[in-house]
Amino acid sequence: MRKRKEAQERLAEEQRQAAERVYEKKQKEISSVYRKELKKNKPVTKSRSSERAKQKERGSFLNKAIIFVLLLLIVVMLAVFFI
Repeated sequence: MRKRKEAQERLAEEQRQAAERVYEKKQKEISSVYRKELKKNKPVTKSRSSERAKQKERGSFLNKAIIFVLLLLIVVMLAVFFI
């Protein structure tokens, strides 16, 4: 009886260790998949408010440039007509 019980305990321990190895292997596979996903999805460095501020600055600069060019065109047209 004792030998049979010890054999069963050894068999159970071997099965538990085999199950742990399989579990660890699957965990490594799963973690490698998530690591690859994290590499694909870079962290966000831009925000909506900063992008809107940049667009607003760019828009105001372009508006000023357009007004300046229009003034220059008016000056040139006046120079052509009156000189």
